[in-house]
Amino acid sequence: MDISTFIILGLIAAVVLYAIMIYNNLVSLKHNVSKSWANIDVLLKQRHDELPKLIEVCKQYMGYEQETMEKVMQARSAVASAQQSGNIGALGAAETQLRMGLGGLFALAEAYPDLKADQSFQHLQTRITGLENAIADRREFYNEAVNLNNVRIEQFPDVIIASKFNFKPAELLEFDEEELKDVNVKELFRTGN
Repeated sequence: MDISTFIILGLIAAVVLYAIMIYNNLVSLKHNVSKSWANIDVLLKQRHDELPKLIEVCKQYMGYEQETMEKVMQARSAVASAQQSGNIGALGAAETQLRMGLGGLFALAEAYPDLKADQSFQHLQTRITGLENAIADRREFYNEAVNLNNVRIEQFPDVIIASKFNFKPAELLEFDEEELKDVNVKELFRTGN
């Protein structure tokens, strides 16, 4: 064998090793998206389990605020349904409704001093608020993993490997514009009564 054959074989080996490296990086990114989603999923399930307890405590004090409590439970069901189907877009919309419903419920609770003083309510409110904050943090982490994955599968030369091995873009978890607006607490009190 002459030197040009060694050079060609060396270049082929380098290209193959580089392709393997790209493939392994893409696999890692894909699994980071899955891991990030699993972290959100755990928190969503925990919050899903806590909400009925909160509603039961609130019912004891806020008997005629049924509409507000029903909105929270309907949004809870929508979140669970979107979560089970893996529909990230529907989950974002349902999350927005649930967060708005919880905001309304907590705002209305201000008008019920006995409810605010109830130890179970305080515990559940703190627990759910903590879960909401953790979900927001994990959502940021998930969206960053999705962004890294989506950028890499579109960049050259990664796009060649990504298309060859059917790597797909992931969907960002985005909430509706409604959640970004300031909450009008006076309006919440007016519509709740």
